[in-house]
Amino acid sequence: MKWITRERPKIDRIACPWLIRRFIDPEAEFIFVPYEQIQTMAQDLNATPFDIPEAEFTHYQDQCTFDYFLSKYKLTDPALHSIAPIIRGADTDDHTLAAQASGLWAISAGLAFNITDDYELLEKGMLIYDSLYSWAKHLQKEKHTQSPTERLFLQVFNTYLNEKKSHPGKMPGWAKELKEIIQDQIDTNLSLSLKEISEGLNIHPAYLSREFSKYFNNLSFGEYIRKLRIEKAMDLLQGSSHSLAEIAYLTGFSDQSHFTRIFRKYTDQSPAEYRKRINKK
Repeated sequence: MKWITRERPKIDRIACPWLIRRFIDPEAEFIFVPYEQIQTMAQDLNATPFDIPEAEFTHYQDQCTFDYFLSKYKLTDPALHSIAPIIRGADTDDHTLAAQASGLWAISAGLAFNITDDYELLEKGMLIYDSLYSWAKHLQKEKHTQSPTERLFLQVFNTYLNEKKSHPGKMPGWAKELKEIIQDQIDTNLSLSLKEISEGLNIHPAYLSREFSKYFNNLSFGEYIRKLRIEKAMDLLQGSSHSLAEIAYLTGFSDQSHFTRIFRKYTDQSPAEYRKRINKK
């Protein structure tokens, strides 16, 4: 089957050919032409247009063409559905949809900049999506390495977690050091995960959570991290000109709505109300 779309592909117009060749039609042929030639050449070549507004295979609401192919051909492979929001985020410039979306966009844009022949670009791009699929299928839980802070975090726990507490009721040394490490981490990396920490320590997360709360104001790990995020947000609201959306991003919230909801829960006022009140003083 022949498929036709706009020239100079980057995201959807490479991701969709990859999907077609790997999961729908290995012999599929793809044609890249200027936009104004698509309809005429589609008729002459008996090719199906895709990723253009008037085609069946295109964007619908917040879904991109890759999403439509998954639905149209009833592709249920979990790995494909894992990479779909990455592709959608890169293709629509909504990098909040997946942490990997901005990276995919950067690589795709750079590839298109370096390669001027669309058919060579497609073949090189196929390698990118083969790799992305393999990651989604087999490697999602793998990490390249731990950051120095994470290694220190685990070192402190491994050093002190199993020590017998010599002064009941008094915060042990490991908890004091851990508190300092978390505070350092919250200023630079808001992706601390109790699950990852538990796996690194080879202990059950429930035990870690229980021990953690004893020395951190009876707060769970997640509650403590959220508390620090709110405190950092309050500092930014008072001492910076960042927008609320920017502060939400800088403090690790998924979006401004989530940030506002959690901030109100902790302070009984919205971030905007807090900023207005502080600025009046």
